[in-house]
Amino acid sequence: MKLYETECFSLRTPDISDGSAVWQLIRDAGSLDLNSPYCYIMLCDIYRETCAVACSGTDIQGFMSGYRCPDKEDTLFVWQVAVSEKSRGRGIAKAMLQELLNRKGNEHIRYVEATIAPDNIPSRRLFTGLAAEHGTECKVAEHYGKHLFPEWMNHEPELLFRIGPLRKRHHH
Repeated sequence: MKLYETECFSLRTPDISDGSAVWQLIRDAGSLDLNSPYCYIMLCDIYRETCAVACSGTDIQGFMSGYRCPDKEDTLFVWQVAVSEKSRGRGIAKAMLQELLNRKGNEHIRYVEATIAPDNIPSRRLFTGLAAEHGTECKVAEHYGKHLFPEWMNHEPELLFRIGPLRKRHHH
């Protein structure tokens, strides 16, 4: 398992045993939809190659979940990005995204997609920053309208950010 060091943090592929700690991180982040612990265990197992954790020592301080779109093999869909409150503002989300894109096996990914609520400024910055860094487009369109969510949730609409095409990358 390859570790990437970034300012006192190591980035790595998650392991099935990380699922419970990831669930706690998402719960404590407070701003993300919390799924079941089973969901995070499954992500850390079945989807581990398109997910990343950022650790300080053995403590998980960040998590990024994603998967390759079944109908678009060249597209990485980033589902959730969480960084613990005490570790925010250090570029951990950006580092996790770059680590995912640079991973062996992900060289064919040319597009990154994510759905983002309109008021989620950190996520908007992460993905518009990725587009700027790669000198490519960031298309934004309403994707999951408010009407699709249960009324009691009062969930914001989710906008689809599609970044790409990314330049071809070679694994180091």
